[in-house]
Amino acid sequence: MAEFSHLDEKGKAKMVDVTAKDVSTREAIAHGKVLMHKNTILLIERGKIPKGDVYAVAKIAGIMAAKKTSDMIPMCHPLELTGVDVEFTANEALGEITIHATVRNVGRTGVEMEAMTAVSVAALTIYDMCKSADKNIILTDIKLLSKRGGKSGAFMRDG
Repeated sequence: MAEFSHLDEKGKAKMVDVTAKDVSTREAIAHGKVLMHKNTILLIERGKIPKGDVYAVAKIAGIMAAKKTSDMIPMCHPLELTGVDVEFTANEALGEITIHATVRNVGRTGVEMEAMTAVSVAALTIYDMCKSADKNIILTDIKLLSKRGGKSGAFMRDG
């Protein structure tokens, strides 16, 4: 059986020691969707959501969340991020907003959790800002699309 890096010799959870790992440039891209009524997307696009500019607030929330991932996920290392971008694509016909987060750093451990946290918090922010207009919002499909850098190399999700 393979050894798990997050367990000590007694099988208890521990934070992985990355001291001996090589420093490399790392990048992760995550994705998620927010499903809602088509009219809600129109309200967002027209700036008619009472809480303000949904995309601007959700983008800032996603960036802030990426930077604070280690404060929320117990075994994540605090990282110096060198870049975080959060982008939104609305598809009124499908009633969905797609969120993409790209996170980069130069370090000893990857940024996958930071990218997925950015997407998750951006999606939650959209929900929070739009819940008065649409009670049926669904957050879905949060996943890692790709990563590069580090000992394990590149990953690209199939499909």
